[in-house]
Amino acid sequence: MWITAGVVAFLLVATGVLAWVAYRKLDGNIRTDTATDRLLAKLEAERPSRTAGAPGAENILLIGSDSRDGSNGSYGGEAGTERSDTTILLHLSADHRHATAVSVPRDVMVAVPACDKPDGTRSRPATMQFNWAFELGGPACAIRTVEQLSGIRIDHYLILDFSGFRTMVDAIGGVEVCVPQPIHDKDAKLDLPAGRQVLHGEQALGYVRARESLGDGSDTQRMGRQQQFLASLLRKVQSQGVLLNPAKLWPVLDAATSSVRADGGLSSLGALYDLTQDLRGVPSPNVVFLTAPRRPYRYDSDRDEFVQPQTGQLFTALREDRPITVRAPAPPGTPTAGPSPTPGPEAGSGEAATPSAGASPTFEGRTADVDACAQH
Repeated sequence: MWITAGVVAFLLVATGVLAWVAYRKLDGNIRTDTATDRLLAKLEAERPSRTAGAPGAENILLIGSDSRDGSNGSYGGEAGTERSDTTILLHLSADHRHATAVSVPRDVMVAVPACDKPDGTRSRPATMQFNWAFELGGPACAIRTVEQLSGIRIDHYLILDFSGFRTMVDAIGGVEVCVPQPIHDKDAKLDLPAGRQVLHGEQALGYVRARESLGDGSDTQRMGRQQQFLASLLRKVQSQGVLLNPAKLWPVLDAATSSVRADGGLSSLGALYDLTQDLRGVPSPNVVFLTAPRRPYRYDSDRDEFVQPQTGQLFTALREDRPITVRAPAPPGTPTAGPSPTPGPEAGSGEAATPSAGASPTFEGRTADVDACAQH
């Protein structure tokens, strides 16, 4: 009996040691962006107040970086350059019953504030396409640009790189998407028939990044694919096959923590776990994906500008922690009336439109519970 008790005690201690080692390994993977934290602290007076939003609600900026350094160099482009290929403002309601993910188009023209540049100089405020803000002044510049155009305080930020995204998708065994038409794109490394397809790392990356060769070549459809992919990814991670299987969960956690850098308040395993649990508790029909309303830029049709007052109403609803109502996007090629061109602040002015009286409008978007293939 004493031998048995000793073996049990040894196993418990060994398990505890292994768990501690695993925790330290995952926690150590996460990189804290202390430079951005310091810069944002220095510019605190220029940012929205911490008390501007609803108490308990959280706003997190998710940035997909197209850095060409290191293992990302195989994706082309000039080494050392970095832009925000994908940017999503994630709003988690105070009651943790609603989550809204708003894609910010990379080509939308916005007012970018004066930002500290890597060479130590400071830029002047200017109107430019949104993803240049990240290249100009890093995450701090992108964050302040979003705060200026939305009036929303960014509480946390996460930056994910190409190689990390690819590894994470592989770690969960791929993600199912609905491909509306066959895709043959050598540059994106895609050769897919139409219908339901499970995409693994390299394919998934090509699918969410490709633009010119898929659909009508617009950033609108690219963001739609990203939103569909994220909804499917969320369903996969929430499934018992991942969360309750240590053999599957470990590589997911290792890949996820190894591929991100974050602010000091979110750069620990405990903080990321709490955020994941909060998101997991949101019912799928209440997880909303949409893109801030925009139209072709008046001075350059290859760029976009935000539509007012709809964009202002969207950001006001998020500041006030109100749920966002969405309708399914129209099928590609379907003529739509689009938002009415209600007069408002100039594109890129950085001013929030004064919301119209009454409820917020219904926006084009999707919820995490919707099967994209069932809509075709």
